[in-house]
Amino acid sequence: MADFFDALEQKHIDFIAEQKMFFVATAPKEGRISLSPKGLDSFRIISPTEVAYLDFVGSGNETAAHLLDDGRITIMFNSFSRNALILRLYGRGKSHVPGSARFNDLMPLFNECLGIRQIFTIRIDSIQTSCGYGVPVYDLVEERKTLGKWCEKKGEQGLRDYFEEKNRTSIDGLPTME
Repeated sequence: MADFFDALEQKHIDFIAEQKMFFVATAPKEGRISLSPKGLDSFRIISPTEVAYLDFVGSGNETAAHLLDDGRITIMFNSFSRNALILRLYGRGKSHVPGSARFNDLMPLFNECLGIRQIFTIRIDSIQTSCGYGVPVYDLVEERKTLGKWCEKKGEQGLRDYFEEKNRTSIDGLPTME
């Protein structure tokens, strides 16, 4: 049975702190839905009604494009431990790029590293919990080191070039930046 909340409660904050990954879902007004797994200690709680996550250069930049076009975003945390639970955060998101005032305010909450593309903030409209009884139990073996190694190999200029080539438009041709 699902339960709804207007803001994060301490039990939600504690649950989020235990999770090693989360999922981000967005959609434009028309076009493909994007659903992406995230990890690397990149999620932060700003307040009971606002959260943020650090985003890295990747093969696409769908979330940024979708938020510019439509604004809706869902974050899902899923327990893979014996204590089953799914927690969804529904809200409106915004991208903050390096050099912007909000990015500069938020960046101290995260660890500096190569490949940072933006920080997304989400203003929470609604929170839902559900059982998650059908999700299997998994153990985390380790965080992947691949992204960091790839970024180091590319270097700062290589990352900028990659962003220009791969991250300026969505797969549906929507812009990722204003």
